[in-house]
Amino acid sequence: MVRVVLMAVAIMMIAGVAGCSLPSRGDVYSRKETRQSWDVRYGQVTDVDPVTIEGQRTSLGRIGGGYVGYETGRVIGGHGSSGDIGGAVGAVAGAVAGEAIEEGVTRQRGLQITVALDGGHTIAVVQAADQPFSIGEKVKVFSRRDGAARIAKL
Repeated sequence: MVRVVLMAVAIMMIAGVAGCSLPSRGDVYSRKETRQSWDVRYGQVTDVDPVTIEGQRTSLGRIGGGYVGYETGRVIGGHGSSGDIGGAVGAVAGAVAGEAIEEGVTRQRGLQITVALDGGHTIAVVQAADQPFSIGEKVKVFSRRDGAARIAKL
């Protein structure tokens, strides 16, 4: 009974932490992005396509899934060496499943927004679909030398 409760708690912790690590929205900046200059250009949206931003695969999903799988395998395998074998098999299966679950939970809807910049150049930026953009809409494009870019409404 105690193991079942521990497994349930572990699953909830994995889901909770994975949910906290979702990729940033277009208007959310990481600490590393603060106090850095952004070039600002203006333009007009010429195309908007929905995309999927892949989720993260970190050690959190792998380790958490492995632990849950190990405990589940030991419970199913019973006592003694069969429980140890069940735990080992469960750990491997759980690690694979945990990594896949984390990727699925952190996957995000996005937009590929094509902008004709004032001055004639055209760019496309992929970002989270946290706000809608329409063809013909005037926008600001924030970009940095490292290639990072964001599109914002005027």
